[in-house]
Amino acid sequence: MNDPRVASIHVGKIAPLGPDGVPSGFVKHATSGAVRVTSLGILGDEQADLRAHGGLDKAVYGYGSSHYSAWRREYPQHTDLLVPGGLGENLAIECLTEVDLCVGDVHGIGTARLQVCQPRQPCFKFALRFDDKNLPKAMIRNGRSGWYYRVLVPGVISQGDRVALVERPNPSFPFTRLVELTAPGKATRTELEQMRDMPGLALNWQRRAEEMLARQPDTDG
Repeated sequence: MNDPRVASIHVGKIAPLGPDGVPSGFVKHATSGAVRVTSLGILGDEQADLRAHGGLDKAVYGYGSSHYSAWRREYPQHTDLLVPGGLGENLAIECLTEVDLCVGDVHGIGTARLQVCQPRQPCFKFALRFDDKNLPKAMIRNGRSGWYYRVLVPGVISQGDRVALVERPNPSFPFTRLVELTAPGKATRTELEQMRDMPGLALNWQRRAEEMLARQPDTDG
């Protein structure tokens, strides 16, 4: 595999989305030059609903730019919007997708250090952006979710920066498995126990695993 690199960087301002004008920062625009990344994300990027978006465990959204060709084949009616940045990501990354990741991977990008901590679970605003209610379900089904980063070390990122793997605390837990577990009832008890204590995993996923464990029998069945 070629070295993963930042193909483009995208930020968005809160603006009306869809026919009812729902406030959203979904629509992103490419930036030029370097951007500063803080613990809450890229400076200048905005989120309208902080209950569902943004925060420490959703600070920066990364997406494999190679996925766009598949999206365009499957949904040619949305070709004009299915370009890097079109799915609301901050970092469009080439030569890197979910299959290359493990939960908790730490990436050095520019002078920043970012940690892969959870997949995207698309909300209704994805459907509003494309005027297509099928797309959120399609993202869950096809596994092309992208990933959220937690910012471990703030810094500066530029287009073209290499995405270097500097730490892999959970080599036996591929990120694709976590994406699959977005569907209820898919995790075994052993996986839930791993997730509850997994370094680098988003706190809401750890809590969810603990709650699911409390409702499960002591065997995987």
